[in-house]
This record gives sequence, C-alpha cells and structure tokens, in this order.
Amino acid sequence: MIMIMVNIAEAKAKLSEYIEAVSQGEAVVICRHNRPVAELRPIAPARVGPRDLAPMFPGETFMTDAFFAPMSAAELQEWEGSELFPARVAEQPPGYGSSRPRRAKGKRRP
Repeated sequence: MIMIMVNIAEAKAKLSEYIEAVSQGEAVVICRHNRPVAELRPIAPARVGPRDLAPMFPGETFMTDAFFAPMSAAELQEWEGSELFPARVAEQPPGYGSSRPRRAKGKRRP
C-alpha cells in the first residue's frame, strides 16, 4: 500500500485528488505541522446478509433452549442480591465544589 503524507492546507486544496487516490488503494495521512493527525482510507465494502457467528463457537449452538427457561430461586437471589451475594451498585462520582448553584458574576441579589 502506498502512503501519501500531506499537511492540512494541501489536503483542503486537493481533497478530490486525494479521495481519488484513496479509491485507487493508497492511504493519505493528513498532518498538522508535519505530525500525523488523521488518515484517509477506503471504507470496507458493505456486508450483504447477517454475519456468521458460528466460527466463534465451534461445535456449539449459539443459544440453547435453557436460555429461555425460568431461573431457579437460588439463581434469582444471586442475580438480585442477597446477604451472601449483595447487589453491586456503581459508586457515585465525587462531587466537585459545593452543591449550591452559583450565581452569575456582576449580578447582585435584590
């Protein structure tokens, strides 16, 4: 694969040329002050039909009938939480500053 490196100003001036180069199989790297920041490359062709997941699960069925069976009482307790398995709750993010809303500068209270 051929790679072209251009600065932003040149990419803006010749964008249609670089898009044509990308369609021919080349990659275009766009730089800011000679440092790469972006890349133009062709997108993958659109997929026709659903993706086959069978290779991820060789010899297995993707979803068995047990998936649709109701949970036992023990499984429900594990899922919902109990003394043995407490429910996990995400921590609250730390607060920054005071909880009072700030008033805009320059405005005085009547």
